[in-house]
Parts: sequence; C-alpha cells; structure tokens
Amino acid sequence: MKKNALWFHFAFAGSVLFGASPLCAQTLNVQISADLRSSEPGVNRDSLSDSVMMNIGEGLVAFGEGGDIKPMLAKSWDVSDNGTTYTFHLRDDVVFHNGAPLTAAIAKQSLNTLRATPAFNCASFFDGSRGAAIEKIEAPDPQTVVISLSKPDAMFLKYTAQSQCGGMAIMHPDSFAKDGTWDHPIGTGPFVFDKWTRGERIHLTKFKDYNPVGDKIDGYAGRKEVLVDDVNLIVTPDKSTAVAALRSGDLDILPYLPPSEAKNLMNDPAFKVVAEPHGGMITLLMQTTDPVLSSREMRLAIAKSLDIPQIVDAATNGLGTPNASLVATRSVYHDAIQDKRIDYAPQDVAGLLKAAEYKGQEIVIQTNRRNPINENVAIISQAMLQMNGINVRIEVLEWATQLDRFRNGKYQLSAFNYSNRADPALAYSAVTASKKDRGSAIWDNPQAIALLNDVLQTPDGPKRQALFDQLHELFLHDVPMLMLANGIDVSVTNANIEGYRTWNGFTRLWGVAVKK
Repeated sequence: MKKNALWFHFAFAGSVLFGASPLCAQTLNVQISADLRSSEPGVNRDSLSDSVMMNIGEGLVAFGEGGDIKPMLAKSWDVSDNGTTYTFHLRDDVVFHNGAPLTAAIAKQSLNTLRATPAFNCASFFDGSRGAAIEKIEAPDPQTVVISLSKPDAMFLKYTAQSQCGGMAIMHPDSFAKDGTWDHPIGTGPFVFDKWTRGERIHLTKFKDYNPVGDKIDGYAGRKEVLVDDVNLIVTPDKSTAVAALRSGDLDILPYLPPSEAKNLMNDPAFKVVAEPHGGMITLLMQTTDPVLSSREMRLAIAKSLDIPQIVDAATNGLGTPNASLVATRSVYHDAIQDKRIDYAPQDVAGLLKAAEYKGQEIVIQTNRRNPINENVAIISQAMLQMNGINVRIEVLEWATQLDRFRNGKYQLSAFNYSNRADPALAYSAVTASKKDRGSAIWDNPQAIALLNDVLQTPDGPKRQALFDQLHELFLHDVPMLMLANGIDVSVTNANIEGYRTWNGFTRLWGVAVKK
C-alpha cells in the first residue's frame, strides 16, 4: 500500500498542479483493479482485459445500447437467401493507429489469424462446436469482406461482437513481431495503446485520426468522440486505496465499486455515483430435482413469500431495479410482457405449502461473502421465508466451493449471480438445458429448450420478440428459479468528470470530459 501511495504522489503531482490551466493536456486517471492478462483481443483474456481492449480495437459490427447489432467497421452487410453468406461493405474513412488504411485484405488476414490462434477464447463459436463453422473468408475487392458459414446461424453476428471474443477486432499485421508472436495492439478504435508498465498502469492516447460515426453514443457502436488527450489506467487492487486516491484527486474514475461502499459517497458533492444495470443476473436458484423443491407448488410458495422489490432495494443499497425476466431491462426485447412477475402474496403461501405436502423440512440457501449482494439476498430471503412457515438455513461457502456446487447441481437454493449476457438468448442459454447433459442447467423443460433453439435461429425482429415473450410466460409458470434483478455497475467519479458511466460491465472512455 505504501508503494501505491508513493506512486500516486509522484505520478500525478504534475497533473494536479497544472490541471487548472485551460492550455494543459486533459488527462483521465482511471482505476483498474488488476493488471491486464494480455493486450491481444480475445486471447488469454479476462473481463478487465476486455474492458481496456474494447476502447482500442473494433470489429466489423458491434453491440448497440439495447443489445442489437450495429455497424462498426462495416457500414452495411447483406445476408444470402440461404443464410450462409455474409457480405460486409467496409467504411472508406477508417485508418489504423499506424496510419495504414483499413482494407478487406487486412480484415481477412486479421480474422483468419485470430481464428487460428490456439488460445482464441471464442474458437468454439466459429468452428462448428456451438453453431455454424466459418468455412472461408474472402476479400473480392478492397472494400468487401465475404464470410461463408457451414449452415445458417442467426446468432453469428452477435457471437462476433461479444467482448470475450474481443469483438473480433480487426488488428493491423504490424501488431505482431517479425517472428509472428504478438507484440502490441494496432487497432482502429478511438484510443491508441501507447505504453504498458506491467503491474502499474496502461497509458492510452487519443487517436487524432479517428472518424466518429453516428450522432450519439450507442453501446460499443455509435459516436466514439474522445474528449480528453490521454488516459492512465492505474492498477489499484485495494478498494480503500482507490477511494483515498479518488478523494485526493489522484484518480478521477472508479469504474466499479460495491453498492455498499458507493452509498457512502452518494451524498458527497465532491463525487458522482452512477448505477447502470447490465445483462448480468441476480438470482435465487432452485434445484428442481430436489425432493422438496421438485414440487411446482413449493417453488411457487417460495416465490410468493418473497417481496422481491424490497429484497433488491435492500441487497443493492437502493441502486438496483427489480426485473423478473431473463431479458435485461435495457434490451430492445424487454416489452410489457417481460414486465410480468409473480407477485408477493403471503396470503397464498399456506395453501400452496399444503398442496406441496410440505412438512417443515429444512431447506438450505447457499451463498458467499465475496459478493455482498448474494449474501444480502440470502439473509433477507431467509427471514421472509421463515415468516411464512418455510424452514430455511443459510450456508455460507467460499466462492470457489459455491461455484463448484452450482456446476454440479449440488444445492437446494443458491443466491447466485450470472455475469453479463449481451443478448437475451445467451441469458436463456445459461440456464436452459437438460440436467442430464449439463450439471449447471436450471430449467429442464423440453418446450423451453425447443423455444430457445428457435430463438437461436431467428433473426432480430418481431418473430424473435414473440419467442422471448413465450419463453417468459413459460418461465413464470414453471418457476425453475427466481430472477430478481439485472446486475449493476456502480461507478464513482470526481464531480468535475462529465459523461462517464460504466456500460455493460466495461470501462467506456469515449464521450468523457474533464470540466475545467
């Protein structure tokens, strides 16, 4: 901790002294809780590495704010009638960070190189393991890329845009050393990867030749206008150190802070606290093969015993928003049907328990202390269930143990969070499957599995909306688990920072300004 304090003192003395001058370069100092695993998009990655690299690289398409696919390096694309050929038409105003123009030949080479990399995180999405295989990529002219698939796959563009795949960012060949090993990213994004001081910081600079498109910020697409000259991403694992650095002005932005800690700063005029829901899921899982919980009436009794808005409000320190649907609240597919929920109705519980032939058997809720929201959900749920005559005990586990039991289906109830899913089909895919085939499956209903398969092969539009609506109605009927709320990203900035919010779990640095 002393080393960090000294490093802050010397590294930022100049920026604090001279920041008041309107002629000075404007620098953002942003916390990153751990060092990068890699600077190669989609390879040897974790969520923090993804978060940095999505500011540097761009793919042919990108996710918009509502989880829909938007143009990025491709200004448009066509899909063949049989759904197996995608023809992308590239923008003609894009250059790489080294000044070279974007061409179809470079895009082809970049995509083929990424797919051939053994450590590519998303190989299974494109080799036929989980969907269609990419059979070939062609560049018939400098502005056209053609990708041929082995079979139709309505999820193909969404798979390419995933952050865990690095957004399939197009990288210039000079990103590699002469021996073919990775050196550093030379992308097309709004920020240039300038310097990586391992274990300390990553320095990004504004890409002055970047050409923003669109008229507003839209997820990882839209207008990416950079309003500062450079960004220091400072490795600060300890939250107390990070908050102290924010108070001293050595840090401008903390992208992620637990709600309980962020709440302490909410009423301080020196800071701005912003809570943003994302596609992650805060849940109370139910093991439907358990002798007690195999009864739908029993699961419905649990659901009606819980005042979910109150649970969400208390568990997230007033920053969360209840959502009973696996379709995230910000999704373009979250319509009025997705707002339906099982209402809090304690007056119905006794009758349901009688129908379930419940005799007071003990039910265990598993949780952990790594995520305060999980523990809060477990504690409040236990109290509400006991008030309604359901015998519940909490078992606090190490996170690794709880995760292992989740993967093997060894629980009755589990206060559990899922990470961000950019598309609702990916959220349903995380929970819907045969329990014989996958230990972590939650919802084992052949009708639901068939509906999900239809969703995965249906392009965006009204037919896909209708399928999501059918899935939600069936989900509420079956009660295989309780969806409580979407995950939230709580960020804190100094009061002079404008335009920042963590989006879908990632540190989005464009559109952010330092007020003079």
